[in-house]
Amino acid sequence: MLCSALESIRAGVVSRLGEGLLDSNNPNHPQPPSPLHVAYSWAYPVILCTEFGEELNKSTKKQVSCAMANASPDLDNAEAQRQLNNNNRPISSGFWETECTSSKLFECSRIKALADERDAVQKKTFTKWVNSHLARVSCRISDLYNDLRDGYMLTRLLEVLSGELLPRPTRGRMRIHCLENVDKALQFLKEQRVHLENVGSHDIVDGNHRLTLGLIWTIILRFQIQVIKINTADNRETRSAKDALLLWCQMKTAGYPEVNIQNFTTCWRDGLAFNALIHRHRPDLIEFHKLTRSNATHNLQQAFNVAEHHLGLTKLLDPEDVNTENPDEKSIITYVVSYYHYFSKMKALIVEGKRVGKVLDNCIETETIINRYDALASDLLDWIEKTIGIISSQKFANSLTGVQQQLQAFTTYCTIEKPIKFQEKGNLEVLLFTIQSKLRANNQKPYVPQDGKLISDINKAWERLEKAEHERGVALRKELIRQEKLELLAQRFDHKTTMRQAWLNENQRLVSQDNFGYDLPAVEAAMKKHEAIEADIASYEERIGVVMELSSEMEKEGYYDIRRILARKENILGQWSLLKELVAGRRTRLEKNLALQKTFQDMVYMIDWMEDTQ
Repeated sequence: MLCSALESIRAGVVSRLGEGLLDSNNPNHPQPPSPLHVAYSWAYPVILCTEFGEELNKSTKKQVSCAMANASPDLDNAEAQRQLNNNNRPISSGFWETECTSSKLFECSRIKALADERDAVQKKTFTKWVNSHLARVSCRISDLYNDLRDGYMLTRLLEVLSGELLPRPTRGRMRIHCLENVDKALQFLKEQRVHLENVGSHDIVDGNHRLTLGLIWTIILRFQIQVIKINTADNRETRSAKDALLLWCQMKTAGYPEVNIQNFTTCWRDGLAFNALIHRHRPDLIEFHKLTRSNATHNLQQAFNVAEHHLGLTKLLDPEDVNTENPDEKSIITYVVSYYHYFSKMKALIVEGKRVGKVLDNCIETETIINRYDALASDLLDWIEKTIGIISSQKFANSLTGVQQQLQAFTTYCTIEKPIKFQEKGNLEVLLFTIQSKLRANNQKPYVPQDGKLISDINKAWERLEKAEHERGVALRKELIRQEKLELLAQRFDHKTTMRQAWLNENQRLVSQDNFGYDLPAVEAAMKKHEAIEADIASYEERIGVVMELSSEMEKEGYYDIRRILARKENILGQWSLLKELVAGRRTRLEKNLALQKTFQDMVYMIDWMEDTQ
């Protein structure tokens, strides 16, 4: 009904322009708004109807003109001001008096009633919207027109929306104090490039309904809708904030059956659009396939309740506010904007969560690498200290075979074990560089390893290891040479003792025989042979001394098989002593035998002489 009434008046205005009844060049005639402005506004028909039935005073004209400036969400502030200036031109009462008819008076009264009804919806919606933001500072209003009059709540609302501190409100309840506080709020809006030329502080303090609604709508436009920017498919920004919001709704509800959002009025009546927006972002809250277009009240009630209970969005509208022939566009925009901001914030939180998660993952990864560095550094330093303790020891195996095994183990360490640890040392340097790079990329403080685990500390420990390794290698080679020398001495000793043993056994056998003969010549021959044996034995004493020297040297050097050496030496010495005793005894016996044989010879000579003499 409202649209048909507006269209009929628009057609009448346009036809009068065609007939020349309204001269657009005549400054005494009012300049009517364009058809687009008439379609979205109730203010201009009210001007027409009021001119038919009553005389407008200056205050009423100002109220109507300001309502006209705030009526269309498609117009920015500059366009609203130009429209307002056009509406403030003088009206020729003579012309309108000739056109006043009873049918038009009825239409105008109907339009005014619808406008009042729309004002009531806007008041309820705006009041809830204001309270949803004032709740952050524990404030609340009950009447939009009265509770904003002192300027205190208006100031708190602007502080919440802008995040800035406004001048402190003046204490006091007098009108002058209220005017001063509202002036501060309006001045702040002007600093935010919000045009309020036709709204003064006295209008708000006086509780002017339509100008108060217009002020709140302007604030919503500035702080809730103007910030919306959506890129189109061709990567171009939309022309206005309202178009951006409409495009966002269309993008989010694309693909949902029976949802085709083309405006912010009738397309929302069945409630499917609200449910589609919620289902797009939170499919767990709504079973969209069970909704039907015919059950609009249920759809709206469900969407509003879910948004309030699960999303925390204030229930700015009731189903009866939307499920009407002509829903209020501003109220729906105000409510849909809360959806946009919530889901945009949710998306931002998800993105931020992913970003924080990535940062946490990087921190965890960095912490893991740091722990790995600490563990590897500790293991490497422990290995270095343990290895230094092992290779610094000067205790070697007391045998050639043992020293050779130690040398083989040392060679294995140098060629196999040490290169692996050297690679680990290089990996530690790379690991520390990786840690520092990650921390630098995350704008974090550089990592400083614990005392003793710095790369410089590891390098110093490695230098001590190499020094000990060099000393170990030199000592092992010296010990190997010594053991080889001892082994040669032992072999020489065994060879000589074997020869000496054979010689001693042979001579002991010779001197043990007493076959001296039975006559003096034989005994004398045996004596000479015995003297030869004694001479040979005397000359052999030097060779026995060589064996003793070899044994003493090996004993001095700590030959591992020195007991066997000493046993053989004692055996040789025993055999040598025995041989000398045997030689000495044999000589004694030879000498006795020789003396006996000489006695026998003398006796033979004596007998022969006696026989000769006889």
